[in-house]
Amino acid sequence: MGTQCTGTGSWPNCSTSTCWATPPTLDSDLSQGIQPVQGLALCTLSTMGSAEMCRDLAPEVEKLLLQPSPYVRKKAILTAVHMIRKVPELSSVFLPPCVHLLHERHHGILLGTITLITELCERSPAALKHFRKVVPQLVQILRTLVTTGYSTEHSISGVSDPFLQVQILRLLRILGRNHEESSETMNDLLAQVATNTDTSRNAGNAVLFETVLTIMDIHSAAGLRVLAVNILGRFLLNSDRNIRYVALTSLLRLVQSDHSAVQRHRPTVVDCLQETDASLSRRALELSLALVNSSNVRAMMQELQAFLESCPPDLRADCASGILLAAERFAPTKRWHIDTILHVLTTAGTHVRDDAVANLTQLIGGAQELHAYSVHRLYNALAEDISQQPLVQVAAWCIGEYGDLLLEGNCEEIEPLQVDEEEVLALLEKVLQSHMSLPATRGYALTALMKLSTRLQGNNNRIRQVVSIYRSCLDVELQQRAVEYDTLFRKYDHMRAAILEKMPLVERDGPQADEEAKQSKAAAQLSEAAPAPTEPQASQLLDLLDLLDGASGDAQHPPPLDPSPGGALVYLLDLPCAPPPPAPIPDLKVFEREGVQLNLSFIRPPENPALLLITITATNSSEGDVTNFICQAAVPKSLQLQLQAPSGNTVPARGGLPITQLFRILNPNKAPLRLKLRLTYNHFHQSVQEIFEVNNLPVESWQ
Repeated sequence: MGTQCTGTGSWPNCSTSTCWATPPTLDSDLSQGIQPVQGLALCTLSTMGSAEMCRDLAPEVEKLLLQPSPYVRKKAILTAVHMIRKVPELSSVFLPPCVHLLHERHHGILLGTITLITELCERSPAALKHFRKVVPQLVQILRTLVTTGYSTEHSISGVSDPFLQVQILRLLRILGRNHEESSETMNDLLAQVATNTDTSRNAGNAVLFETVLTIMDIHSAAGLRVLAVNILGRFLLNSDRNIRYVALTSLLRLVQSDHSAVQRHRPTVVDCLQETDASLSRRALELSLALVNSSNVRAMMQELQAFLESCPPDLRADCASGILLAAERFAPTKRWHIDTILHVLTTAGTHVRDDAVANLTQLIGGAQELHAYSVHRLYNALAEDISQQPLVQVAAWCIGEYGDLLLEGNCEEIEPLQVDEEEVLALLEKVLQSHMSLPATRGYALTALMKLSTRLQGNNNRIRQVVSIYRSCLDVELQQRAVEYDTLFRKYDHMRAAILEKMPLVERDGPQADEEAKQSKAAAQLSEAAPAPTEPQASQLLDLLDLLDGASGDAQHPPPLDPSPGGALVYLLDLPCAPPPPAPIPDLKVFEREGVQLNLSFIRPPENPALLLITITATNSSEGDVTNFICQAAVPKSLQLQLQAPSGNTVPARGGLPITQLFRILNPNKAPLRLKLRLTYNHFHQSVQEIFEVNNLPVESWQ
């Protein structure tokens, strides 16, 4: 073999003490015919072989794949798996032997071959295309395993060779993904495995779970997908917590694509809310919220509100936020919506999002027919408990706005309540004096007292005394408010009634409005310079919506329209005036990692300049597929964001079909646009999560 470096640095041609050349002993050991020596060399190479060693010894390992000894062939296959992981470009070396090895009857060799083919298909598009030809052969091997068995010594709890079954199912999933012909070939077999596998043992459950994953990842028939969802539904009834968790997680992934099938198991999912295991109850909560729609919103809200009263403290914030978002999207009536929010504020007021107060006040203000009902409900709730700060703030606001309706006592929806002025004032003073009240809550109460000075018929001396007390308050904002109110009493009393009028109705854009209504309201907001809505569109962003908190202060109001004579003439004569086409907005690359790239493209419809359409495009130029791709986003609270469903969740390797997703952002005030993105996906058998902020968006996208 000649003189070679031993890797010790002592040879004349070795210039360093750390050399990665192939040791001559491994080369010679692989070439010998002694099986134990070859096996030891293969084990060494598969455990600690570097990329250079793999390149040098790949031809030797390829020869050993066809050796007559099963012992050597099995170890050579495992070594080839290591080589592919280290050096993916060696895939072409091991393609020809794999087809021959699929005819083996030896369990270890067949299992190793399936593993090797799986690695090849995941890392090489050429290998994936090559092995799609052997799908019928893989189907026949698996059918034999299911019907007649492979070998009794490899059966576990009556399930024929579950390890081999699972490995074949994983390979079929890769081969059938985005390939209709291969998927059609394996459909009948998957149905056979799903119906004939014993579920009384964990081995059978493992095979069934892999079958479900394969069914959901390929182009399977609709009936087969329903069968897969039903299997997961049976898993929910299993006594093993791990199996129940796997079922909940899988159903959560399927709820968007197979919503009606998952809905059939809604009672079982709701029962899982009472699990003592925190991870199970959290996953059941996420799935329950995902199952809420317009047809079951009343029943689901009852279950979720009951769970909110008894759920662990660490789940209370998520549950309250989910209920509020679901009520926002699917509320059948305004009164039901108000009752639902009030129940959440009463039960878990300290755990709700910061914008819950603004949303409820806006909702009540827009429901003119429910003003009396709302103020009576809130007064009763405030009289019973002043510890829930969001509830106290909404109640104080409502009493200040509609205190006259409270004193009239005319409310048909609830039992009549007789309240006098002194009781109302005493309750607000109690809020002001309570040690549990936050400075913001005291501000609400002080403003409510001030507004009641124009709504009550009695003397205002008591209110003036309370206001004057807070002129020396240590809290600067509360002190300033008290000084201004006191000045209003002393110097501008003749203007007080006009200044403290009821708040005007605020137009509310909610998820229940159709697209045309949203766009017309946005145009009206632009022309009237109305304030931006504070509630973003309900979407999948239960956690991300607060990531850009506090950005609303940067919002800018648009300049007034220029009343030029030409524009007025066009308006009066109702003549068509085509605006000049807007300049194209340049695309923006916002993320790149290991071949995965995310680009943003922008469109602003001329008929609605407040609306920005952002199309995200995820591409993959690496050697491995990107799976389970999810992109979530958040914007400042002065904007509205709606996420459309993505085109898929898998980006094939080497420039395959990209994933696209549409963001709709409503920015009536032309506030500076910022995005916060969260990407999660699996790449090269690793879970990746990236959270980053995009601050360099083109100015044309928001000005």
